Amino acid sequence: MSTENKSAENNSGRRKFIRNSALIAGAGIAALSLPQTTSAAGFFKPDGTYTVKQIMDMFISQVPGGVKASTVDTLKSGSPDTVVTGILTTMFATVDIIRKAITLGANFIIAHEPTFYNHTDSTDWLKDDDVYQFKANLLKEHNIAVWRNHDYIHTMNPDPVTVTALKLLDWDQYSDKDTPNILTMSSTPLHELISHAKKVLRIDTVRYIGDLSAQCRRVIYMPGAAGGQRQIDTISKLKPNVLFCGEMSEWETAEYVRDARAKGDNINLVVLGHIASEEPGSQFMLEWLNKNIPGVKVDHISPGNSLKFY
Repeated sequence: MSTENKSAENNSGRRKFIRNSALIAGAGIAALSLPQTTSAAGFFKPDGTYTVKQIMDMFISQVPGGVKASTVDTLKSGSPDTVVTGILTTMFATVDIIRKAITLGANFIIAHEPTFYNHTDSTDWLKDDDVYQFKANLLKEHNIAVWRNHDYIHTMNPDPVTVTALKLLDWDQYSDKDTPNILTMSSTPLHELISHAKKVLRIDTVRYIGDLSAQCRRVIYMPGAAGGQRQIDTISKLKPNVLFCGEMSEWETAEYVRDARAKGDNINLVVLGHIASEEPGSQFMLEWLNKNIPGVKVDHISPGNSLKFY
């Protein structure tokens, strides 16, 4: 292909990307293929109500491998036998989110991340802490059950957290068939990719390492906190032009990218924030619940970013 044709192709791709950005900014989630049970028998009572456990069991029944012997996806508060009056999906069951659930009449919160400030939600070390006691008592007083759905949703194939984010970004069209978070697109300046992600994911500010004018064709999307070793291994093996991640340790991935750039590699790093990068997974849960749990009011509320930039 001639240089002129390549240039025309790249320009056309960039125009399409910018056009798609404008179209998707005000749009909701693109439809996902949501798993469904073949029968609801055994999951709900004859009167059509659902308990917390029945809803949990229904979701888990649709996950490859079913019940996990070891998982952090346990109830953090409340009883599995509680009859559900309303559901709230979110990334973190913060005090503000709990208060909103109370206002909405929702007594079941499905969160993606921990409630009590550590991965396993161990509370022994917090038993005398007044913040923990305030939050735990608020949940108990209003009989609110909190279930963490992290391991199970990430076990689904493809991972709804990543796929829903890519659909929102309109980047799913560039996905590798077998590994959706590996993207190959027409060469696009880094600043355009960042501006698009900020607009669609509603991010005020991102941190980055790299050259904003750099042309990026090979893109990796790794939401959440994949960990420094996984992020570095991915960069080393797949050689992307840019890695979009949720969060990272500054002394791990950031330093690797800095050294790789000093070596001469065209690698850039964009840190979206953990919540922004995985929030679409909670929106997926909203759609799943509306499809599989009819008759129960479901809302989704983002806790927003806990950190601000001065």
